[in-house]
Amino acid sequence: MDVTAALRERVKELDCLYEITRLSQRHDWTLEEILSGVGGIVARAWQYPEIACVKLTVGGRSFTTPATRRPVAKQSSPVRIHGEIVGHIEVGYCGQRPPCDEGPFLREERHLLDAVADHLGRIIEARENEERLRRLSQELIKAQEHERQRIARELHDDVGQTLSVTRMHLEGLLPLLGCDGRDELQGVREKVQECSTRLGTSIMALRDLAYNLLPPALTQLGLAETAYRLCEELSARHGITITFFADGMEALRLPFETNINLYRVLQEGLANACRHGHCSSITVRLIASHPHCLLHITDDGHGFDPEARLPQALAEKHMGIWSMRQRIRLLGGRFTLRSRPGKGVRIKVEVPTQGQGVCPAP
Repeated sequence: MDVTAALRERVKELDCLYEITRLSQRHDWTLEEILSGVGGIVARAWQYPEIACVKLTVGGRSFTTPATRRPVAKQSSPVRIHGEIVGHIEVGYCGQRPPCDEGPFLREERHLLDAVADHLGRIIEARENEERLRRLSQELIKAQEHERQRIARELHDDVGQTLSVTRMHLEGLLPLLGCDGRDELQGVREKVQECSTRLGTSIMALRDLAYNLLPPALTQLGLAETAYRLCEELSARHGITITFFADGMEALRLPFETNINLYRVLQEGLANACRHGHCSSITVRLIASHPHCLLHITDDGHGFDPEARLPQALAEKHMGIWSMRQRIRLLGGRFTLRSRPGKGVRIKVEVPTQGQGVCPAP
């Protein structure tokens, strides 16, 4: 092989590894899609790509390039994870070619095949680790929601009912304490009335807490109506104008997991804007745009520098934005936050709705 041809082969080998690396960085692709795309990349890197065929076998699944007939010569390399063989990658020629270093294959092609197999092992390991982390994050968020639901039910059914009965009993004493008319009884009457008022305030606070932990309207009225009520409540509480728009949500039926996660993102986004944004107005848009559901939250507050603030928030264990992003990621969606000092905050959320059906609340 002359120098020019040898150089051309080396360029093909480098392109092969580079293309596989780029393919592995496609986070919108599944591991199966990545492995399916590897074969064509590898085949083009061999000396005779027009008759080359590739078969990749991992975990009992095979990914092959089209072959005109059974290969007459082939070479293979094992794919390993943590030293254990989990599959093989095989390159073959569907026609006869002159002998070289390893049958019709070049010595450099052997090195490249081993390098590709090693690279694939690292890609598969990284993807499996990501999948485990995703499942753990999903289970963590589910556990949080289950715990919130348990606490909400206990607050409403146990503590709330007990306080309500106690208040009724206290108020039942008022007519009896007023019969005598003595100053001492009048003082007791005033104390009972004060206790009843305090209990009433506590009962309302408990009901609000239970509602925030598990908004019953989410399953009864749907996401749009529940989001509207949240905006109305926070607007009245904080004295901030919150404008809410919803479009196309009536015909959209989302599973409970999608509804609750979108609601939590809205809840967190509004809470941040009301408490820390120093804003006078917030706009919320909830739009069904096939095949996605879009949630936009925009405020006119002070804003911040995300590159500086977000790492600082994580270091201080303020996990609100991280939790919002993770919830949307687990739904297979996209979360975008844009902000600049003095320019407010814009949050854009996009989650897929295709193929989603009704899912009862757990």
